[in-house]
Amino acid sequence: MSAQLLDGKALAAKIEEEIRARAARFSATSGRQAKLAAVLVGEDPASQVYVRNKEKACHRAGLGSILHRLPASSTQAELLHLVAQLNAADDVDGILVQLPLPPAIDATAVLDAVHPLKDVDCFHPENVGRLAQGRPRFLPCTPHGVQQILARNNLPVAGKHVVVVGRSEIVGKPLALLMMQRDSHLGEGAANATVTICHSRTPNLADVTRSADVLIAAIGKPRMITGEMVRRGAIVVDVGINRVGDKLVGDCDFASVAEVASHLTPVPGGIGPLTIVMLLENTLRAAELRTGA
Repeated sequence: MSAQLLDGKALAAKIEEEIRARAARFSATSGRQAKLAAVLVGEDPASQVYVRNKEKACHRAGLGSILHRLPASSTQAELLHLVAQLNAADDVDGILVQLPLPPAIDATAVLDAVHPLKDVDCFHPENVGRLAQGRPRFLPCTPHGVQQILARNNLPVAGKHVVVVGRSEIVGKPLALLMMQRDSHLGEGAANATVTICHSRTPNLADVTRSADVLIAAIGKPRMITGEMVRRGAIVVDVGINRVGDKLVGDCDFASVAEVASHLTPVPGGIGPLTIVMLLENTLRAAELRTGA
């Protein structure tokens, strides 16, 4: 293996320390903790693990958290009623509705019902629009994690060709928006990229991915990106988390990609931990914005 691994777990711990210091200052000024309210509908095992990890991260960083559990039989009206209550709660700064929701519930309608000032996942159309205009209120958690791991490892994307494989609303599209901005709170080097988005209808996919200085795999298919699809010396960020048997694997074939890439994020231990920390960042920012603290 020739690629240098980018340790997302260690970086997440460092950023968490920074958030803890800010959270302490907020508590001292406002007299309360910034607070995240999570909503879990049903008994999806993966969702339960994700929510548990987010609760633990809040506790470590000095943020408050509360979990609302609803049965899988809950109606959309019941879920919307809970969201409305959380929107009105003075002691709740961020609202996280854990996806996926049961098929009978319109996820878009529920996410749109979260107040934009408490939308710490950055899914609300208002917050997505602000991101598209280059004046974001919050940064989407997983794309921001990608930006952080590159910037903090001194891997600028400015002037580089970034290829994103995947066009999801959660990762692909907002990540492209982040990378093509004129500036970033992490510095101009963390933005100003030339971005290409690939998807299921992109012809000659390997030809496009081999043109990337920075290749970001976010397609949701295990081990889809192989070493033959990567230009030697390229930086590869694997956003995918897929369960294959009893293992978690990324969207990259780790062994073959590691032979040609200069830098590579592992799965697990790459972008996943940073996604959670960026949620904490947004929750604290939401509290600061709402209170002026």
